[in-house]
Amino acid sequence: MTLRITTLSENTAGFPGVIAEWGLSVLVETDDIKVLFDTGASMSVPHNVRTLGVKLPEIDKIALSHGHYDHTGGLKGVLRQAGKRIEVIANTDIFDDKWIHIGEFKRYIGVPFSREELEAEGASFTLSREPVWITDDIATTGEVPMVTEYEEIEPSMCLKRGDELVPDPFNDDQGLVVKTELGLVVILGCAHRGAINTVKQAQKITGVERVHTVIGGTHLLRATEERIALTAAALQEMGVQRVGVSHCTGLNSAMLLAQQLGETFFFNNTGTAITVP
Repeated sequence: MTLRITTLSENTAGFPGVIAEWGLSVLVETDDIKVLFDTGASMSVPHNVRTLGVKLPEIDKIALSHGHYDHTGGLKGVLRQAGKRIEVIANTDIFDDKWIHIGEFKRYIGVPFSREELEAEGASFTLSREPVWITDDIATTGEVPMVTEYEEIEPSMCLKRGDELVPDPFNDDQGLVVKTELGLVVILGCAHRGAINTVKQAQKITGVERVHTVIGGTHLLRATEERIALTAAALQEMGVQRVGVSHCTGLNSAMLLAQQLGETFFFNNTGTAITVP
């Protein structure tokens, strides 16, 4: 199986003619299926597919990493451009009332559309807390257990419950995993429950220990240097061959990862395309 992964939207542009936007969207293609993982924040994916030669009507499935606007805001535009009914796979908590709260600053950051709006545009939702196997080789991780000692959820991320904002446990946070002959390829949305926790969950559900590639958001934007170092060390211990960071990793954190990971590291920007093998 040949696997091709193209990043359709990310915070930075790495290819002529594409636009960058805070958020993430990654297209996963094999000979048999095309799966879109996340849809960016708004207009970037429908714009960038024209430059990158991607035809949204050829998308077979959509999977969502979690219910934040910067990963789901492009969903309506993607569905309209696809022009057909598409299964959208997500956690049962994807439509939770999500907010960010830092000091006096508060803002809604959840999915910007109702389920009914999206269904009217062609979405057919499959909502599950468990892993969903899309093919024999591609699956969502399902809910990610918190098993490492050093990974934690950022406290500024909240859920609105009545009139109160409470810490978001991110039960809806998940990754996408692909089994290849070289090992697992793990795609992270934001990894709010931890990049290493997500990779470990991918190993658990597939029964495959070998991890070849990890790409996507690691949510190390405000992480301590100790956590970043422990994350890099864990990836090295797993023998990961390629680590491509995006979106919520943060430039300073990315530089620290690059120093520790060396040639294994790359920036996974808008327009980045990789193949396995």
